[in-house]
This record gives sequence, structure tokens and C-alpha cells, in this order.
Amino acid sequence: MAPISIADIVSSLPSGEEWGPPTSTENTLDGVPYAPFSKGDKLGRMADWTSEGKDPQRGGRQNYNRNFRDQQVYGAGSSSLFAIQVAEDESSFSVVDNTRTSAKPRGFGRGGGTIFRGRGQRGALQRGGRAGFQRVGAGRGQDRGYDQRSGGRGGRGRRFGWKDYDKPQRNRDSSVNIRPEWSLLEEVDFNRLSKLHLESPDGEDIENYGFLYAYDRSYDKAPVKGAERKLQSLDRAAYNVTTSSDPIIQDLSEKNEATVFATADILSMLMCAPRSVYSWDLVIIKQGDKIYFDKRDGASIDLVTVNENAADAPLEVSETGGKQETLNSPGSLALEATVINHNFALQTVLESSKDKVEFPNPNPFYNAAEETEPLASKAYKYRRFDLSLEKDEEPLNLVVRTEVDAVLKGTTGPDQHIVIKALNEFDHKAQGSGGALDWRTKLSSQRGAVVATEMKNNSCKLARWTTQAILAKADHMKLGFVSRTNPRSSASHVVLGVVGYKPRDFATQMNLNLGNGWGIVRTIVDLIRSLEDDEEDEAPKKYVLVKDPNKPVVRLYNVPTNTFEEDDNAVEEPEEKIEEEEE
Repeated sequence: MAPISIADIVSSLPSGEEWGPPTSTENTLDGVPYAPFSKGDKLGRMADWTSEGKDPQRGGRQNYNRNFRDQQVYGAGSSSLFAIQVAEDESSFSVVDNTRTSAKPRGFGRGGGTIFRGRGQRGALQRGGRAGFQRVGAGRGQDRGYDQRSGGRGGRGRRFGWKDYDKPQRNRDSSVNIRPEWSLLEEVDFNRLSKLHLESPDGEDIENYGFLYAYDRSYDKAPVKGAERKLQSLDRAAYNVTTSSDPIIQDLSEKNEATVFATADILSMLMCAPRSVYSWDLVIIKQGDKIYFDKRDGASIDLVTVNENAADAPLEVSETGGKQETLNSPGSLALEATVINHNFALQTVLESSKDKVEFPNPNPFYNAAEETEPLASKAYKYRRFDLSLEKDEEPLNLVVRTEVDAVLKGTTGPDQHIVIKALNEFDHKAQGSGGALDWRTKLSSQRGAVVATEMKNNSCKLARWTTQAILAKADHMKLGFVSRTNPRSSASHVVLGVVGYKPRDFATQMNLNLGNGWGIVRTIVDLIRSLEDDEEDEAPKKYVLVKDPNKPVVRLYNVPTNTFEEDDNAVEEPEEKIEEEEE
């Protein structure tokens, strides 16, 4: 059969007919379909191919104008004549679920809205061009592209996390070298220590030693600007003997006056441990049923730290490398603050035999035959505290050697014992100042703000001082404000003022919980007592409690008895070898 061609089919059609479907004369112009339009339509608006899916009240492009002023919609929707009619509505089909969830937005405070970072800012923060965050909706300068850091009340706002990427990593060294032969017994973090509590016991005086001079009340007056008193360097004999070397504590131990023995500076460090940042260590000696809280020679707890709790603490020398930074390193500042405290306590007393207060016993550490320097004003009060619980079968007593620095002569009432300490300012503009105010201009007018800043930057140091004053049952604390004469030199200082507080009132003001401190002491004592001892071995056991330099953790190690005694011999041996080589 011959194939059929399309030409044969077309030629077979009647004349006048065309191939294909019949052409409708409706909506056609010379056989070409068209959409009706208005003569007022502009070029490009003959047919609106985007009207479908738009707001029916707006009518697509024809009706899109302010206040719907183009009311003529002749031909609107005619594009549907040329639209393909599909069997199903494909507008609802999507490969990805793009439906919006009605989750509750995060809020801040009562107003809700966006959570922002900063202090004292009322509007939300958003990105503002090159300069980073920009505050929206609260005052002038909101539409600018610079960093809106002031913010809020008084222009003192600060965005947290500012240049955190540029801050060096703090990797501090431990206060003592952890040796391989030390065995770890316990590790306790500060969160656990902060939850401990024991009712604060009322101590009793056992024996008192030393003497006190009267405090010079003229230091309480604000100094005249430009006529501040210079801090003097006085040569007086002062002692800071550890617990096991104290002859009075040895006598009390032989008399079985208590089970646990410590000094106020050692005990205060343990009671205020959760506030500490720098590394420190304590030596604990257990001999029979007696426990002694001791310290090493040259221990870090003997130094007064500076801005330990500041958010931007002083940097180590290895982290900076500059000469000026060496002057303001933590080690240099601690040594400077320790000397300032020693000299300030000696300068603020009146060395007069008229107002001198003698205690029943002389200073137990002073030997008049060997010492050439006069004795400093200091009284040692040995006090006993009962740490027993209801479940204890036998009482657990603690003897502490406390110290007071001077006596405050009363006009009508009895004499009051006071503790004298000093806060020091190195440079309020330098790194590590912790945002401190300028003491020379702000101490007289904004004393509360200055003290509040020191409470924040030196929380651990002030807590220790307050704890020592409460342990000694002192009536008052005197805090001196000492600043450098020249911020670039630590050789000369001036006294800018003195503030007095009652120890317990000051503890309440800085949120110091003594019950928590006593709970920490009792927990460490129970831990030492629970360690098993060899009954045949009567030699004392030695333990070291170390604060981790970079974590809020304390660790208890069991160490050999002659651990730190070897250090003393190791220091002497090289000197002998050097002398032999020189010969």
C-alpha cells in the first residue's frame, strides 16, 4: 500500500477551507487573537501577565499606584484568555516546607522584642553598616553608621563581648609545681563549695599577746587637694609565722585545747576560696588526731593581689613583653600592694607610750637580744571556735591566731580594736585597671562608686580582710586609698583618704556569707579525718590543697612528708657548688 502524504490530505479539502481548527472571530483582529485594552493605557500595559496571584483589591500592575488613582481597569484579567488551564492547582506545591511557624518571639523584660547585648540600652541592637552594632529606637544618633557604644543611662553602657577575639588567652601558672609522685585524693569545684553551709560559731578568747598603739584620727579627714600625705617606709619588726612554727599553738596543742589549728590569713583563704581566681596552695599536716593548716615559705597567699576579680585583669609579663607592662604585671602589683599594706598600717598609728595598750603577754616572736628594729604595733589573739554538729560524739574545736593592728581610743566608751588595710591604685587608664575611677578626682565626690568598683575588682581580697577582722572580733576596719605619685613609677605613693567600716556590716554589703566559709572548713576537715592512716606508722601525714590556675577547682594531694623540705636543700646546694668552683 502506498504511503499517505500530508499534501494529498490538504489537496483533498474543499476549496475555501483551511487546515486546522476553525478560527473564532471573537477576540480576534484579522485572525490574530488579542486582549482588549484601554486607549489611556501606556506602552507595556496592553496586557498584564502578572495579575494572577496578586491582591485582588490592588489588581496587579494596572491598579498599583498610590491611593488606587488608576481606577480604569479595562481589560484587566484578560490574560486569563491565554492561560493554560491545568487539572490541579500547582501553587500549593513545594519541595521544601516553607510554612511559617507561629513561635513566640524571644523577649527581654516586659516589652519583649529582640534580645540585645549591652548595659542600660532600651532599644534593640542591629547591624549598622561597617561599624558593627547600632542602637535603634532610643534617642539621637540612631541612623548613623558608627558604633553606638555609650547607650542607656549616663552614657556608661558597654556591649559585652567587645573585641573578645582580640584578648589573649589566659594560661596562668600554678602556685606550686605538681610533682609526679603526688597522688590526687579529691577534686572539688567551686559550685559544690558554694553550696556548703555551717552556722557561724561564736569564738572565745584563749590568750592575747603583744601591744597596740592608738590610731591617728587625722587620717579620717579628707586631705586637701595637692597636699596629700606621702606614704613613708618605716622599719618595724613584723611577723607572719606559719601555724606549725607558732610556739603558742604548739603549747595549746599539747594541752589538747583543740583538734584543728590555723592562722587567720590561712583560714580566710580557705573560707573565701570560691571568690579566688589566681592559684594558691595550702599545706595540711595531720599528726595523730590533730590537724594543722600550714603554708609554705614564700607562699602566694602572703601577697596581696590587685584586681584579681576584674573582668580585664592585669596581664602577665609573658603576655605583653613591654617594660611598662612589667610594672603592672600581677606579680609586680602584688609585691607593691604587700609593701603598701605593711607601711600604711605602721604610718597610721601614733607611737606614743601614753596611748599604748599592753596585753597580758608580750609578743611571742620578738627577741629583743637579736632584733635591732623596734617592734610594730600588733596584737595576737588566739581564739577558739566550736565546729561541732549535733551528730558528733566529741566536740570539734578550732584554734585560730588572729591579728589586730591598732586601738581606737573612745571619748566615752571602751577602747575598740581595729584592723588597718590599704587599697592601691596603679593607673586608672592602664590595662588591668578594671574600669576604676580616678581616685584623685572622684574619691571625695563619688566615694561609694569607688568602693563599689573595688568590691567588684578585688572581691577575694576584701572578703579575706573582712573575714580576718570578724575572726579577730575587731570592732572596726580602716581601708586606706593609696595611689602612685607617678603612674609610671611604683617607688613613691600618697595617701588619698581612709574609709571606716564595721566588719559585719561590710560583709553584708559585699554579700559575704560566713556560714558558707565555715561549711568549707568543716568539709575539708572531715575529708582529712576520713583518710585512712596506718596505725603502726606514727609519722605525720602531709597533704597539699591547690587551687587550679585556670579553672574554679581545688584539688587535694597526698604528698611525701619531706616534700617542701627538699626544696630548701635544693636551693642551698647550688650555692655551695658555686663557692667550690670559685675557689
